[in-house]
Amino acid sequence: MPSTFIALQHLVPQHTLSRLAGALAASEQPWLRDQLIRRFVAAFNVDLSEAARGIGQFASFNDFFTRELKPGARPLADADAFILSPADGAISQLGPITGGRILQAKGRDYSVAEILGESDEAAAARFEGGRFMTIYLSPRDYHRVHMPAAGRLNSTAYLPGDLFSVNQETAEGVDRLFARNERLACLFDGPDGHFASIMVGAMIVAGIDTVWGNHFRTHAPAPVREEFAAAAHDFAAGDEMGRFYLGSTVVLLFEPGRVEWLKELVPGDALRMGQAIGRRLAS
Repeated sequence: MPSTFIALQHLVPQHTLSRLAGALAASEQPWLRDQLIRRFVAAFNVDLSEAARGIGQFASFNDFFTRELKPGARPLADADAFILSPADGAISQLGPITGGRILQAKGRDYSVAEILGESDEAAAARFEGGRFMTIYLSPRDYHRVHMPAAGRLNSTAYLPGDLFSVNQETAEGVDRLFARNERLACLFDGPDGHFASIMVGAMIVAGIDTVWGNHFRTHAPAPVREEFAAAAHDFAAGDEMGRFYLGSTVVLLFEPGRVEWLKELVPGDALRMGQAIGRRLAS
């Protein structure tokens, strides 16, 4: 039987609430902006000592939420040897991609094809036998998303959907959570083969943004797909690729024979952007 928290998520107008939260978060009225920031910092114990700016220096709550860090706050592991964590957060699940499916929580999974927004299972077959990792970003975390490995942007698919919370309770109680929520699936090619970084939206998320020009709008009614010219967007491991306006989740997918997750990592482990999460295999 679903919890009261999950039952309420099925009943509330998810996108309307998120639009209202987005309007408040975008306000540049100093009294409202600073009050929102101070209450949020206190409620979620946000560490502002590592932020490049302090309260009073942000244009809006959104500007605070997507705050940059001080130089050197997130040292990068050796990208020649390791795959890097794309974000601050905690591991929700990790493991092999088997039968075209990804583990969400005990007793629940979903298909690679549906999270990528592909109608044909064959389109996602290249990830069969590969590795996935799901990283949950809590409200207190740094919310910029970075490259786990070097790569060239191949294509993106903005996929409209629900806006359920993506915390562990909801992951354990809502079928196909990450494949039904609004998301942006970004596909790259690089020395570590074909890989995906999928930014999944959540309840009260006011937006998903990228460092390249967006041709999609969150809360939109229809998918938006885009192909990119060769060499249009090349990234090094650790480069920023996007950001969330309120907390959410990143799902990484790698082809078989490319990545081996570090054996000491287990669900629930905290991650910092740039730390080693996997070993690069022979490419």
